[in-house]
Amino acid sequence: MSDNIPMELQQLIINKLPVEPLIRFRSVCKAWKSLIDSSDFILHHITQHQHLLVRYQDAVNIGGKYVSIPDNDTDTFPQNTVSVTVPQLVVNMRKHEITIDSSHGLLCLFGYFDGKAVIWNPSIRKAVDVALHLFDRDVEEISAYFLGFGVCQKTRDLKIFKITIEGMEGVVPWQVEVFTLSTRVWRSAYSSNVQSKFVIGGEQVVVDGVVYWRVNGDVSDRADGEGGYGNFIVSFDLTSEEFGELKLPDRLANTRCSLCMFKSESLAVIEAGLEDYTWVSHVWVMKDGVSKLFEKLFTISGHSPKMDHWIL
Repeated sequence: MSDNIPMELQQLIINKLPVEPLIRFRSVCKAWKSLIDSSDFILHHITQHQHLLVRYQDAVNIGGKYVSIPDNDTDTFPQNTVSVTVPQLVVNMRKHEITIDSSHGLLCLFGYFDGKAVIWNPSIRKAVDVALHLFDRDVEEISAYFLGFGVCQKTRDLKIFKITIEGMEGVVPWQVEVFTLSTRVWRSAYSSNVQSKFVIGGEQVVVDGVVYWRVNGDVSDRADGEGGYGNFIVSFDLTSEEFGELKLPDRLANTRCSLCMFKSESLAVIEAGLEDYTWVSHVWVMKDGVSKLFEKLFTISGHSPKMDHWIL
């Protein structure tokens, strides 16, 4: 019967299906398997079926529990929660994992004491682990590690990159290695233009195949002449594997700020602080274009200062 329906129409119908039947339909025929497994189909399906993965802890679920919430902007948004089956690899890391980031529907967890990362696809309930080789060298030579995660826009391949910091920061060149899921091999990055002049820290956000994270370093070229150390953003392009830097508006250089995604398509900076005895957060969004300018869009006031994780 499917032979009588154009493949383009079949693709439109299949794309509207949830993940679980898609997994079963891969065995219907080679054409469907090839379609469903293609990176373009996966990317398009993810953009059509947006869900928020929420983890919480309570008196019963001390180790944490995950639920999935459809991001459909309806009045039933808080009530449409669905329990998530958690793979054993993820369960084993619950006590001491650090969430690196999410990209294209995938979540990457890092367990320092295990020396590995776990890549988890909640939609198909599968996870794989990746050895990070954190302890292959003399520990006394290593000051710190930094990990990043995302999907390459060109190849659709998943990548983890690792920055190894040796000795005093800014003295010894940092080593950058990249792991690709398709080859399951670590190698040196294509580019070595990382500038070891900042203190790594802060959350990560992946936008259009580029990983961004907030750092603290030399901002002596500020327009207001204040200089010294302050906040700015470092980027890593998952295709060219080159590093870049983004300047923040001067007022954000020495304030409490964090990064998040705005409308699933833009990089946003949340500037938080007390104003007239009220906790206020200003939302700045990066504008398109070469200049990478940030524009303040709106302000949220009266919320709890403990809101460290934002969904915009």
